[in-house]
Amino acid sequence: MSEVAALRKLAETDVSQEITKDQYIPVLTQPPFVFVDGTFNTRDIGLVPGSPLKPGFVFRSGALAQLSDNGKAVLRGKMGVKRVFDLRSPEEREKAPDPVLEGVEHVWIQSSRPDATIDLDHFVAGEGEQGYREMYLDVVDVYQESWKAILEHIRDRPADPFLVHCTAGRDRTGVLAGLLLTLAGAPQEVVVLDYLLSRIGTEPVRLMLLDFAMKGTNAKSHDQPGFYNLINLRASNWAAFVEGVQKEYGGFEKFITDKLGFSSDDLAKIKTNLTTS
Repeated sequence: MSEVAALRKLAETDVSQEITKDQYIPVLTQPPFVFVDGTFNTRDIGLVPGSPLKPGFVFRSGALAQLSDNGKAVLRGKMGVKRVFDLRSPEEREKAPDPVLEGVEHVWIQSSRPDATIDLDHFVAGEGEQGYREMYLDVVDVYQESWKAILEHIRDRPADPFLVHCTAGRDRTGVLAGLLLTLAGAPQEVVVLDYLLSRIGTEPVRLMLLDFAMKGTNAKSHDQPGFYNLINLRASNWAAFVEGVQKEYGGFEKFITDKLGFSSDDLAKIKTNLTTS
């Protein structure tokens, strides 16, 4: 089995099952992951196997509230992050505010409306494709101004590395990462691999995230129909979302030009800046 195939197989581990430390530590301590003390699920999207993005430019992670001094130094130094984009609700930010990082600009934009309430009934059938399609299309709609700010950064500041995070660094952040990889021309299997890697990246906080999901959905137990479909990351769910973007907007590029208002020249520059140093 190739290294990439083995990585994907581990990333497809059902969330009801533990990934042991012997399995995940070797993965989380080498590229594309970056160890940043006090957060999790941190990686350089440009170092995902097969990624066309230039390395050292676009980073993603989970919440930053617990960053240690060493973690802060890694973000500023080794990673060279100049801007942090926070994709969370006001309530999430109030409970766990980002730390102040000297020399790093923090960007948070009030969403147009609150995130939609998740209905587990929509995740029961199959692998939860309907629920994921609806949930991620809602993310695209709610966080439009954040997407716009990130794309403007890529267009205007191609020499300034940036990091995007939400709470778990897997769904809202994953949608953004998939959008950027797609714009850069990544094959679908590379987009999906980066998406699935959050399964490994969140393993150190898996039980906390299960609890977070229980509270967010008002699930009565882990065994409630649809719950594990919601928690698992699967290629079929990403495919359902991409199909939804195509039907709703005509694809990612049409969303960027028609919905966010970027010109074709802007789009070309964004693509170039994602891939060229």
